[in-house]
Amino acid sequence: MALIDQFTTQYGLVQKIDAFGYLDYLRDHADEPRKHGQVILVTADTPLKASRGEGKTTTTIALIDALRARGIDATAVLRQPSMGITAAGSKGGASGGGKSSLSHPELIDWGLCGEMAAIENAQNLLVSFAEKAIDDGLIDTILVPRVSEVPSRSLRQIAVDRGKGNVPERVVLTPTCELMQIVVLSRSMDEISQRVSKMVAGTKDGKPVTFGEFIDLWRITGILGDAVKPAKTETVNGSPVYVHCGPFANVSLGIPSLISVEMACALHDVVVVEAGYGADAGAQKWLDIACREFGAQWPAAAVVVTRASTWRDDPTLSWRYPFHVHRLESLGIPTFPLVNLWDGEDDQIASLRDTAKSLNFRNPIIGNLFRDGGEALAPQLDAFVGALEDANGSKNITNASAPADAADPEAANNRASHKGMGLVEDVKWIAGNAYGVPADRVLFKEGFAESLASATELCNGVGTSVDDLAVVAVKSPATMTDNDSAAADERTVTLKKVEPHFGAGVVQVNLTTSLTTPMPKIV
Repeated sequence: MALIDQFTTQYGLVQKIDAFGYLDYLRDHADEPRKHGQVILVTADTPLKASRGEGKTTTTIALIDALRARGIDATAVLRQPSMGITAAGSKGGASGGGKSSLSHPELIDWGLCGEMAAIENAQNLLVSFAEKAIDDGLIDTILVPRVSEVPSRSLRQIAVDRGKGNVPERVVLTPTCELMQIVVLSRSMDEISQRVSKMVAGTKDGKPVTFGEFIDLWRITGILGDAVKPAKTETVNGSPVYVHCGPFANVSLGIPSLISVEMACALHDVVVVEAGYGADAGAQKWLDIACREFGAQWPAAAVVVTRASTWRDDPTLSWRYPFHVHRLESLGIPTFPLVNLWDGEDDQIASLRDTAKSLNFRNPIIGNLFRDGGEALAPQLDAFVGALEDANGSKNITNASAPADAADPEAANNRASHKGMGLVEDVKWIAGNAYGVPADRVLFKEGFAESLASATELCNGVGTSVDDLAVVAVKSPATMTDNDSAAADERTVTLKKVEPHFGAGVVQVNLTTSLTTPMPKIV
């Protein structure tokens, strides 16, 4: 029996793995065989519409199928999608499509792996404790929102004891909630407990009160026992895939749990991590939050997915895809353009390659992955595999060793923590590096200064600094700036409000003038 089998249980048609227990065992048994897999980051162009993806999951599945066809032990770690958005037809699910899909897509797309419901129940239980704390006089405001897996305008503004206490509350989607962020970033159940205890339930006479001050945390961690175990499924071609957590990249972290990625790296030579939405969203957060602030592995290579139409059909937005590719290359990450074709676009391959060459891209990987699956990619991966071997310092990526620290001081600086950097300065750094907007064109919306002052006061009340929290950009998934169609020297980024999440260790900053979460369109 393989070691991992001792930490694996059947959960319907998928398996659940005790990733915390497995990695704890490896830490306590240094002689136990394990791998040190390389991370590949799959990200995308900024989509023309917020509700339409570019095919990252389809690409991810096709890529691991293609790598395994070449004899490489590859896997992928995906996020659980929000059932509310997926079921309403606003966007695709998290299971790919056609020949590049999972064997049981309904389990992923309809939230049947369990963790989303458990996280929803746990955070709503916290809010119930907060409501009881109102009755007991422990707090007089509630700051933690309720969560729901289905979007509803009627839930955007609610009140407790309407007509009596009139205590206002909010409702957010499960993938965006603080408890989801905590599970994504934690590496043990003890850490989850510690983080939940730091969540601010509300305020009493203007001073923050944390949950750790008035509840027994076993009530929450007990509910989360299904939730912290990644689900293992497979592609239609039998490639292993792990699914865990599901935060949106436009309004949250946009990455799978760190523990699921670390577990996959211990089991496989190559681990493909899909980050949500475009490179300005999920990829920015994998690099600048997961890697810089929480110790996740820096990618050995990246794939930036686009569609032929997104890339070239709108001249005013044509700057975005080259910006993403060249930015990741500038960080020392070998970055491969990948054009995900639709039916009827095969005749564009030659012109797409010419355009890529004119932009000084690496030779692009091109194929109809829905129709052809990994078979479309396998013959095109020589340079990609070569980049992985170079990153590993060998000509064999089997049993890859852990990537070495960057020798280039500039590259090392890109990976350095920003803790202690002023929040506004940090956001300006993100605007310049991830969106191409210089610091002098970062604007403040009326009320931003007051929001920052309130967040700073709240942080001081729990004995921390707002500058020590990792910055999460909350913005539209369809735009990088206030107006991406503006001329390069006229693009701006507007900062709107600040919301600290003490348990997760992050501070959310709303920016750009576009909507963050439009209601889904039924299609």
